Amino acid sequence: MLNSGDRAPDFTLDSTAGTFRLSEHLNDGARGVIVYFYPKANTPGCTTEACDFRDNLNSLRSAGYAVVGVSPDSLTSLEKFREKQGLNFVLASDPDHAVASEWGAWGEKQNWGKTVTGMRRSTVVVNPDGTVAAAFYNVKATGHVARLRRDLGIDE
Repeated sequence: MLNSGDRAPDFTLDSTAGTFRLSEHLNDGARGVIVYFYPKANTPGCTTEACDFRDNLNSLRSAGYAVVGVSPDSLTSLEKFREKQGLNFVLASDPDHAVASEWGAWGEKQNWGKTVTGMRRSTVVVNPDGTVAAAFYNVKATGHVARLRRDLGIDE
């Protein structure tokens, strides 16, 4: 898992906006990029979280942040998810979990009382210089964006 101050591993993934390379987008927001990992498009929790980011994107952008969502879904599934939910930010496809693994978002987790291997719902805020400003792992879909806004000082 990544911690504040660590160098965020660069990555290049296919996305709903073409090829997405993190290092090329670090200056899209004056304060950096929010990279969030979610298990599966069009499931209840992931839809709740994505719509929260959608509904808060203008204030996140105003505060200086860009947003990218990463999941193991195919690019076709991500396009459908983006269109169906009216998502206004980039979704990137990590089908082999390479990026999620490197970022600490893929591994063992508890699901309905059982230990399984999969995507840990996680969010990492990356500064424009490529260092981690904050990292949150095993977050809940509901209320996560509100907590993130508080932790980033957006609601002050």
